[in-house]
This record gives sequence, structure tokens and C-alpha cells, in this order.
Amino acid sequence: MLILVSAISCDSKKTKIAILERYPTTKPIVVDTVYNSDYVAEIQSVQNVEIRTKINGYIEKILVDEGKPVKAGQLLFTINSEALQKDLLKAKAMLKSALADAKNAELDLQNIKTLANKNIVSRTELEKSQATYAAALARIDEHRANEASAAIHLSMTKIKAPFNGVINRIPFKIGSLVNEGTLLTTISNNQSVYAYFNVSEKEYLQFKEQNNKNKADDITLLLANSKPHQYKGTIETVEGEFDQNTGNIAFRAKFPNPELLLKHGSSGKIQLTNAIKNALIIPQKATFEIQDKQYVYIVDTKNTVRARNIEVKQRIQHLYVLESGLSTTDQIIYEGIQNLKDGDKITTEFVPMKRLISKLK
Repeated sequence: MLILVSAISCDSKKTKIAILERYPTTKPIVVDTVYNSDYVAEIQSVQNVEIRTKINGYIEKILVDEGKPVKAGQLLFTINSEALQKDLLKAKAMLKSALADAKNAELDLQNIKTLANKNIVSRTELEKSQATYAAALARIDEHRANEASAAIHLSMTKIKAPFNGVINRIPFKIGSLVNEGTLLTTISNNQSVYAYFNVSEKEYLQFKEQNNKNKADDITLLLANSKPHQYKGTIETVEGEFDQNTGNIAFRAKFPNPELLLKHGSSGKIQLTNAIKNALIIPQKATFEIQDKQYVYIVDTKNTVRARNIEVKQRIQHLYVLESGLSTTDQIIYEGIQNLKDGDKITTEFVPMKRLISKLK
């Protein structure tokens, strides 16, 4: 591109006039192309559970360490159980006593039945004996329930892992007094992870249209260091409604994580590859903006420059995919647009769009 600059003096005022001898032009072309869209993702374990105490007491033992894997059912903590053991022994003793009382009440009832049949005792005495026996049986049920309750409370002193996972922070140490509901730690199952990300309504519709034909089972997760996770993911589900404040809707993707590289609370980006069929493309540098609208300069058959408004559908690296405004027959100015205005007469040099694309890559 050659530029000839001359200085002209007029009425003691100096004016600089820039003339571009030959302006490169090109024409839009129609191609099939793809582009990547990145979305900030929140990574969560498929299972992440808080381990809390259900009773009051002192921590007797901590049988795991932070960051270590555990198996389902593995013992993690023990809470002092002496008082609860005594409660269980007491409940067992009360049950035995109730069983003995019921046995005595049963024998008394049998004797009174015999006497009542011989009219030795009144019918009222028989009914009293039956009521005493029924009450004894009810006390057995009560003390059995007390024994079961004491056994359950005693079992709460042994805190076990609900599933295979990794232990997280343990804030309390041996000897710490804990109350019912105190958080002892959390456990995460990171064999697979969920990645939640939000997309706009327009992008959601594009995604649904594209994936009616193709399965969304080749999703890339970019880690915090911008490197891709080595396992591809699958979009499993989409929320049922849009957020009225943001206009976005949440997607959930699932990624294998056998090496446990990804952790609950990690950050990353979901990268979706989108295909566009029959895309009409032009160079980004051929456009300019006026009051939030995009324009290009076209050259008519008389080599006159005309500004034309265009609608951009998608931005790709160095290129625009157009929604409307141009056709493949329009000749647009590719460089030097900052020196032009509507109505200028110019000389052009045509450069095929494919050659420009190869230079941009």
C-alpha cells in the first residue's frame, strides 16, 4: 500500500492531504466454519457432604487425615460414649424388669381366670388382672423402644464415611467439645465432577438447534492454567427456567476425573465448539463503527466509495460472520478505510478473500 503525502500552503494555513494510490478490496465469501465459545464454570464434586455430629460430647479419636481417601463405612471419628453406654445398659435392665413383671402378671391372670371360672372371684377381679397384664406388655414395648433409642444414640458416637471419597479440612482436634450439629469435616467424591455454566438465551437456542443433530458429548474444560482437562465431558442437563435478572440459563456438564485432579470448588472454563453452515464472512478490519452500528465501504461500478450498514451475526478471530447487509458480489475496501469518506473516487486492487484468510491464520 503506497501513500503519497504532500503539503500545500493556503492563506498561511498548512493542510496535509493523504492520498492512497490503490486501495485493496475483497468480496465476502460463503464457507462452513466453526468457532469456540468460552464460559466461566463452577466445578463441584458429584457428591460433597458435610459430616456433622448428632450428639454432644468430646472427640475421642480422629482416625483419618485431611486430604486422604476413605471408603464407604470407614470409621472417621469417635465421640466419648461412656454416658451413652450406661444409658444403654440401663435401658436393657429396665427391659428385663418389664419382661419379668409381664411374666408375673401373666401368671396372675391365669390363676384368676381359673378362679373366675369356678366363681371363686368376681368378674371385676378378672378384668383388673387382664388390665394389669396389658399394662405390663405396654411397658415392655416402651422399654424396648428406650433400648433401641439408647442403642441409636450410642451408635452416633461412631461417625463413618457415607461413601468413597476424600476427607477435607478437619477444624476440631482430639479432646474438643462438640455439640449436636457441629461440622467435623466434609467428604467429596471427585471420581467425576460437575461443571455449571451460564449461557444467554440466544446461545441456548443456537446450542439446541445444533445439538438436535449432534450429541453434546465432546465438551472441553479449560483449567485455571488455560490447559484443557484431558477428559472430554458431556452436557447432562439444562435448568428449567431463565434467570430473570441476567437472562441466562444454567447448563450442567459432567467430566471424568479418575486422577482426582479436579477438586470441589475449582475454577475453569467450558469451551463449546459451534458450527456455522454457509457463513458469509468478511475481515474485521474492513469494518468501522458509527453510533454502535457497523459499516463497511463498498465500491460501486464507477469506483465510488459508499458506506453500507451491516448486521454482524458472530465474531470469529479476525473475521465477522454477517447476518445481513452484503452479498458475495459486493466489493468492499479491506485497508485504508480511515482515509476515506462517502463519495470518494478511488483506484482499487482486488485481493481474493481466501488469500486474506490464509494470511490471518
